[in-house]
Amino acid sequence: MPMTVVPGRFTPAILSIGSRLPSFKYTARRVAVFVPRSAASISVETNSSVDSVVEKEKDILACPICYNSLALISKPNGLVGSAASGTQLQCNTCKKSYSGNETHLDLAVASGSNQYTEPMPLSTEIFRTPLVSFLYERGWRQNFIWGGFPGPEKEFEMAKDYLKPVFGGNIIDASCGSGMFSRLFARSELFSRVVALDYSENMLKQCYDFLNQEENLTNKEKVVLVRADIARLPFLSGSVDAVHAGAALHCWPSPSSAVAEISRVLRPGGVFVATTFIYDGPFSFIPFLKNLRQELMRYSGSHIFLSERELEDLCKAGGLVGFTRVRNGLFIMLSATKPSR
Repeated sequence: MPMTVVPGRFTPAILSIGSRLPSFKYTARRVAVFVPRSAASISVETNSSVDSVVEKEKDILACPICYNSLALISKPNGLVGSAASGTQLQCNTCKKSYSGNETHLDLAVASGSNQYTEPMPLSTEIFRTPLVSFLYERGWRQNFIWGGFPGPEKEFEMAKDYLKPVFGGNIIDASCGSGMFSRLFARSELFSRVVALDYSENMLKQCYDFLNQEENLTNKEKVVLVRADIARLPFLSGSVDAVHAGAALHCWPSPSSAVAEISRVLRPGGVFVATTFIYDGPFSFIPFLKNLRQELMRYSGSHIFLSERELEDLCKAGGLVGFTRVRNGLFIMLSATKPSR
């Protein structure tokens, strides 16, 4: 089995916020980190400045272009404001390079482009603005209660019921926003690693600030902040135990592409949990509503779901099974799993 030696402080898979590095139990100074199935294993040399590296910890990060593993090609000199700052990663196959800044790793396909920009639909771009990113956890998200959302703490407790089969594994908090659920997942200590993922740079800055202000969160080193496109996830196939998407599904430019990507990265038996708005009941009797929906989606990029069956079909089309849901007014929490082999 081929092996690559990567000396230094960071592994490609473990790059956390703050000045501390991940703390795991270890018994030797050289640890083999095995990636799933056919991918090569990576040997990481530890040193005295690193508390430890988890033995046989799966490397989950991958190039979003070719989905092959990433290698560390440079690291900052000494410990700086963030473990990700100054870090350079490179795809072992296509040689595309990715970098980290003060707050997060940028693993979007267009990462590093100087001239090319790619605007997203309005429903995505609005959350990239500094104002909305700042307001999201300071009043914006709280207004969802009028649509039947129980509130983050209650939603977290509901999600835990679906996530019980994967406790102890890793979890991706997709479209994490300012990180309210990322912090709840980390604080619960039910998961070995929490990846806070969003396309918005400003949301990730808010997430980083909130995490650093969290006094009751003692395991911040287990939280990884990643910028990525939900339809091009930077993770190895079958390497993720759970994906959570809170109040995000309706904002994705292509929910079907996103769910298919989630299905790809989930391991067999992995769990997908999401919440969104659903406009059925009396709304389904409004004349021409389906046609109106198409026009609204064309200009805003926001998706309007009119029935539970639509969401079930969405999961099924993406390769997920065992659809189940909980309803409260316009609020729906759904869950589906990757088929076990």
